[in-house]
Amino acid sequence: MTVEAGALVTLDDVRAAADRIRGLVVRTPLLPSPELAEACGAAEVRLKCENLQRAGAFKARGGIHYVSQLADAAVERGVITYSSGNHAQAVALAARLRGVRAVVVMPTTAPAVKVEGARRLGAEVVFEGTTSLERMRRAEAIAEAEGLEIIPPFDHADIIAGQGTVGLEIVEDWPEVDAFLAPIGGGGLASGVAVAGRALRPEARIYGVEPVEGASMQAALEAGGPVTLDATRSIADGLLPVRAGTLTWQHLDALADGVVTVDDDAIRDATRFLLHRHRLVVEFSGAATVAALRSGAIDVRGRRVAVVLSGGNLDPSFLADLA
Repeated sequence: MTVEAGALVTLDDVRAAADRIRGLVVRTPLLPSPELAEACGAAEVRLKCENLQRAGAFKARGGIHYVSQLADAAVERGVITYSSGNHAQAVALAARLRGVRAVVVMPTTAPAVKVEGARRLGAEVVFEGTTSLERMRRAEAIAEAEGLEIIPPFDHADIIAGQGTVGLEIVEDWPEVDAFLAPIGGGGLASGVAVAGRALRPEARIYGVEPVEGASMQAALEAGGPVTLDATRSIADGLLPVRAGTLTWQHLDALADGVVTVDDDAIRDATRFLLHRHRLVVEFSGAATVAALRSGAIDVRGRRVAVVLSGGNLDPSFLADLA
């Protein structure tokens, strides 16, 4: 990719990513939710169902985009990443499609469904600590020892461009959209959606959503740059990096209208709503955006709102609790 270090990803970069991953990812549906629109006073709400994506989450887009551009030497040596689960599965899938060895470093607390998913797709799983920084350091050590290429989970232009295809598809399928909601872990998805959304619908509102006790991006925006939180905690395991990305912070600082937070009760309620009203299995991280609407954290009255459901890798043991 031609993006310079520190430069913002452009709409042309997102379109190029869409061309590279076409046929390798699912063009997920944009489903209407009249009940959700009525509850939050929106003109219309549609759900971008990345829970139906390959490997169960939007991460497949960025992972496949990155791996599609690997140099031959990297293909021969292999790749490594660090992830709470969804990016691990995405890299495993992308590596499998190209015949590349993949190692993933996951937290000791990673949900079994995500660990099993990464292994099923052929990745070698290594466990390290409970925080994003701990698993990043372990991945860096293994990469140096074994000559593997590190695939960052969010803070890289190729990852952001790949995730931005979510926003591109939303506008292509719904040209009248004028508000976007995306969950934030490290910020790659929200950044990519912001790139496409701001370029194609400049008047639109663009918001990110984080857990109350995992708001690393909100902290970065308030501080004027990424800061490291002492700890993060939430049922939304995919939204808990202790530090937002530098590049993702730059994108959201420049392009987004803000970041709001939701608590675990609201996230659990939103997950139950999606299961009961839409028959959609969405993991807690993926339901954070719906939680923001149902709790009133964002004012979208009168707007046409696209809500990204980022993943569907919900531990089956939680389904009984949501019944």
